[in-house]
Amino acid sequence: MKQPMTIDTFSQFLFPSNPRFSPDGTQIAFLVQRVSLEANAYLGDLHLYDCTSASHRQLTYRGNVSHFLWTQRGCLLFSVTPDKDAAETSFYLLNPSLGEAVPVFTFPSRSVEDILEMGQDRYLIRATRSLPEKEEPAAEYEIIDEFPFWKNGKGFTRGQRSALYLYDAVSQTLSLITDETEDCQAVSVCGNQILYKAYPWTDVCGQYSGIYLKDLTNGRRLCLLPPDTRRTGLISFWEDGRALVTTCQDSPYGNSRYLDFYTMDLSNGSMEQLAPYDYACGSTVGTDARLGGGITWKQEGDLFYFITTRGSTSCLYTLSRDGSLEEVPTGSGSCDSFDVFQKNVVVCGLFDEKLPELYLNGAPITALNHTSQWTLSRPEPLSFTASDGFRLTGWIMKPVGYEPGKQYPAILNIHGGPRTVFGTVFHHEMQVWANAGYFVFYTNPRGSDGFGTEFGYINGLYGTVDYQNLMEFTDYVLAHEPDIDPKRIGVTGGSYGGFMTNWIIGHTDRFRAAVSQRSIASWISFEHMSDIGPMFTKDNQDATTAEHAEKLWFHSPLKYASACKTPTLFIHSDQDYRCCLAEGIQMYTALKINGVPSRMCIIKGENHELSRSGRPKNRIIRMTEILNWMDRYLKA
Repeated sequence: MKQPMTIDTFSQFLFPSNPRFSPDGTQIAFLVQRVSLEANAYLGDLHLYDCTSASHRQLTYRGNVSHFLWTQRGCLLFSVTPDKDAAETSFYLLNPSLGEAVPVFTFPSRSVEDILEMGQDRYLIRATRSLPEKEEPAAEYEIIDEFPFWKNGKGFTRGQRSALYLYDAVSQTLSLITDETEDCQAVSVCGNQILYKAYPWTDVCGQYSGIYLKDLTNGRRLCLLPPDTRRTGLISFWEDGRALVTTCQDSPYGNSRYLDFYTMDLSNGSMEQLAPYDYACGSTVGTDARLGGGITWKQEGDLFYFITTRGSTSCLYTLSRDGSLEEVPTGSGSCDSFDVFQKNVVVCGLFDEKLPELYLNGAPITALNHTSQWTLSRPEPLSFTASDGFRLTGWIMKPVGYEPGKQYPAILNIHGGPRTVFGTVFHHEMQVWANAGYFVFYTNPRGSDGFGTEFGYINGLYGTVDYQNLMEFTDYVLAHEPDIDPKRIGVTGGSYGGFMTNWIIGHTDRFRAAVSQRSIASWISFEHMSDIGPMFTKDNQDATTAEHAEKLWFHSPLKYASACKTPTLFIHSDQDYRCCLAEGIQMYTALKINGVPSRMCIIKGENHELSRSGRPKNRIIRMTEILNWMDRYLKA
């Protein structure tokens, strides 16, 4: 008998990620994370798939594996999650044929972000370091003397930079590759050369990173693109003497323009356009049922493979030397990470409304999750042309046990971003709502990813065309589904979805309950408090407080809070430095003093990623608060 999908059901899910082919292509290593309610954490272990025997086995069992790679000798080098008070990261070497890991070296930082093999027992490690001139913070207070001064998920970051190190396992020496003040965001390796993006700063970090080429043979470092020159995305070695870079020339859409593919001359940094591209690289399909990272782009032979979001799905494409693009079939849903060996492609993704699994050349090779054991609601696609002329795609989920002719409450869910997208992927929380007796409906309004720059451009338009899209979609859903009780509809969303929830309750009384999560109340406070505030506000609102405070205030939900009558729950994490706690507090206070039923839930020790990767018990608290609030006002 099937079991209902409940709030704590996600603790039974397994989350694979980061598939990697062995050097000979006969094996695939990958990470699998599981939920431990006892430890209130996610435990990760290495697994191995043998392509020859089509068998799958677990390699480690302590639940503390974080980063890993295959060495050229066919062994697995991996790091383990440091203990709470540890100041270093330990690395182990595992021969899959022997099955026992041995310690090989320790790295003097607990914040390892990535590791790449350079060959000849040398490894490139990206990790956080502190500037020597910045004294260690005291336990009793914090010092702020630079910007940004904090980062979501990292806390206060005074003097911390993401640096590149070269570790030689033979001589057991560690060398700093990047300059003292450089903060490194991306890296590509080819032989003894390192191509990387970084911003050198000590006071205020600028907007656009520079691109640098480091030759380990002679120690020469060449600046190919000075910082603050132009916006760039991914970088990769491409062919002899050239790199592949995503960037764009001046555009009327500003920083909302998607990035085209260019080649860069590695001798002088000059660039030529290889292929125009009007979609995002990487998967921006939202779900609360994935964990872990992995490869999102890779050069293999003469082809450059990359994940991209097109429409409401993320898929795999190749770019050839002549600039032609071709899709690699992966299925409908979200291709999250991949690896390629010769013509064989392994993908980790969520397809056909299933939980994440691994697929080799399109065929499933893992069966870690079995959604058939739970009662689920299948999303039904809806599509219509909005009054602005754009075609909107959305979905509606019927309540589990739905009886035609019976009236049900409903919840409108709004995604974050806004440059993300809802798609045909498994979404635990929305299945919980459907199992609790709700219609659930959601769409991709203007500003969403996947539909080109013109559709995604809402700079300076927040709360106008996107709000109109959402209201028209709600009207369309109600006309399409007469069993939804129009007097019992709730609305919720996080981040941009939280901003839009705040905006909605100040502009309409049609929703009987609202839950605003990790939201924005005022663009003026957001500009000066968020870890991305100055850049994001200027780009997305076409205004700054110093120059156009009245415009920022016009687009701020707090301006309209006095008109709100909708009972609203605010959920915020106290360590969310993206949409800071003060944003939720401002809206809560404005509603409370105006007599609107309101409640605020502050989750301790969590950040902006609470709904996706927050500690399991805190995710349960969050979902319980949301469902209780909706039940209170939509089912009473």
